[in-house]
Amino acid sequence: MELGLVTSGDALAFVDAQLPGLIDAKIGSRIAAEDPTIWGPAAQAESSIRLGWVNPFDAADKLIPAIQALRDELVDEGLTRIVLCGMGGSSLAPEVICAHDEVDLVICDTTDPAMLAPIINTDLEHTVVVVASKSGSTVETDSQRRAFTAAFQAAGIDPATRLVLVTDPGSPMDNPQGVRAVFNADPNVGGRYSALTAFGLVPSGLAGADIEALVEEAGLLHDVLNVDDEDNLALHLGAAMATTGRDKLVIAGVGDALPGFGDWAEQLIAESTGKESKGVLPVVAHVGAPELNSVAADVLPLYIYDELPEQIDEDATAVHFSAPLGTSFMIFEYATAVAGYLLGISPFDQPDVEAAKVAARSLLDAPAAAAPDAVDGTVQLFGTTADTLAGALEELTGKLGQDGYLAIQAYLNRNEDTALLALRDELAAKTGRPVTFGWGPRFLHSTGQYHKGGPAQGVFLQVTAEHPAAEDVQIPGRPYSFGGLITAQAIGDAGVLSDAAHNRPVLRVNLTDRKAGIAALLEAAK
Repeated sequence: MELGLVTSGDALAFVDAQLPGLIDAKIGSRIAAEDPTIWGPAAQAESSIRLGWVNPFDAADKLIPAIQALRDELVDEGLTRIVLCGMGGSSLAPEVICAHDEVDLVICDTTDPAMLAPIINTDLEHTVVVVASKSGSTVETDSQRRAFTAAFQAAGIDPATRLVLVTDPGSPMDNPQGVRAVFNADPNVGGRYSALTAFGLVPSGLAGADIEALVEEAGLLHDVLNVDDEDNLALHLGAAMATTGRDKLVIAGVGDALPGFGDWAEQLIAESTGKESKGVLPVVAHVGAPELNSVAADVLPLYIYDELPEQIDEDATAVHFSAPLGTSFMIFEYATAVAGYLLGISPFDQPDVEAAKVAARSLLDAPAAAAPDAVDGTVQLFGTTADTLAGALEELTGKLGQDGYLAIQAYLNRNEDTALLALRDELAAKTGRPVTFGWGPRFLHSTGQYHKGGPAQGVFLQVTAEHPAAEDVQIPGRPYSFGGLITAQAIGDAGVLSDAAHNRPVLRVNLTDRKAGIAALLEAAK
């Protein structure tokens, strides 16, 4: 895979205008030197403890042999099914790495019991579970660990032989008792920048990915990103991301280029830049997406290739990118930090993420069942004055401004309920506006920051489902189930989005029958 970056149209003019200032301010070399003053006095305290991602190589060199040694042990014992329990950046980077290397890694980044139950109850005889949490107290991963521990015990398997933990030093999870191994990550790296740290390397390496080659790829570019000149690809890409007026970055992979990379880039860019009513909204799409067939004035297409095309339309506004995976991680991390500098925000905090967690916890402590505003067949409607599903969708999309976007938030089974993905293109074509699609609750750890902290442009379609008691999964040691948890997470986030401080329009569509409800949604969107 070749290395290349070409920007064209309006974005190139913006890049050309910004590069001299970035070079004069020595932003490239200052990031490489881990200078926390780049993003201003208010951001300095957080930046000073969040720049370890710039040089992950020494830590990786020490970590990789230990990962490979453990993998060899596991393979010798016939333990070849690796499950990763992690949220946000803790799961998205390993998912991309393993897809790139075509090795199997089971991602468990949900609280939906319909998705969890098959993962927990499959082939435990050959299963090792990696639990990854920076804080060591993430509610989803703690709940998943409890469920797997109980499942191993019920199967007569000692959990201490099957659990591998990845966490920051000193966290509640940093305890070797009762587990196979604990890997410490660099505490000076935030979750979304952690692709080349223990969070990305441990599960990927245990699954069989070539993590040594991945880190070597990234290292080859380190000197290039340290230079303050026009050849620094990160300065160029960061300036393109921050193009004035084009704050919707539509990311599309061409062919088989870096499968899943758009989802990883989405969480990095959205959570890093979406705050103080500013930000860049990443929209993960595909080459034939409506947003790219007719490019709106506030949209910047970003195409990812295995190899850059020989001919590029210099008049059409777009960014064209190609690089190996390890290199791509580094370039996008640097570029996102550069975009934060140009936008005047700190790219390392996430001030609006905690509110949704607090709201969910309060609902778990005191559950309250609200009556729907309307019922249309197998669909219950919340947050609407319409009495039909089609009418509720019309009401929601009617609130889109000329610079608006629609976010579909699907608190469903992303392994089985994939028919819903077609709704994204339907609504993008119908509204003429960018549409994002996020599986809940994993997006709460990434784009959830942008939804609440970024520009007040979004309208939100939540899709939830019923969790019959016979199909629900209880969380050991907790007074609530996974069905109760995911419902509280959805309703809690909706409450924060629509409260007086944020005032974002939210329509919740609750499916009493998933298959029929998804079909009804697709039909109503037409």
